[in-house]
Amino acid sequence: MHEKTIAAKPSRDEVPVRFDTKVAVVLRDDLLPWQELNVTAFLMSGIATSAPDLTGDPYRDLDGNAYLSMLRQPVLVLCGGAEMLATARAKALGRGITPAVYTRELFATGHDEANRAAVAEVPAGELDLVGIALRGPRNVIDRIIKGARMHD
Repeated sequence: MHEKTIAAKPSRDEVPVRFDTKVAVVLRDDLLPWQELNVTAFLMSGIATSAPDLTGDPYRDLDGNAYLSMLRQPVLVLCGGAEMLATARAKALGRGITPAVYTRELFATGHDEANRAAVAEVPAGELDLVGIALRGPRNVIDRIIKGARMHD
């Protein structure tokens, strides 16, 4: 058996890592808890696959077991109303940021092809967004998600 160790808190002298990009998920504020989790998971899969350098190395425990790599940076989870999500989607596209989107119709689909078909059937301005995820320069993402509040 290995002795359990607890990572020490960073000392005051250590400079915290500050990323030049921000990852944010914005959820509709009227979702059920299971929907929030489902939407967040799907949206983050879009972010994680959007660029080759977003994930770090795989994890490994002291016994040598391997675990999947994860995003290198924190993810901010926020919430807002339908209008806020629609505005954020439009702002993102206008600023060259490609968002991941999840519409209400996707709760009733069962696979990727059906998901894409459900989104493709609706004009952009009429998407019933229940969540979006964004990754981009910090200041740009901050402007896009203005009006969203921390998820509680």
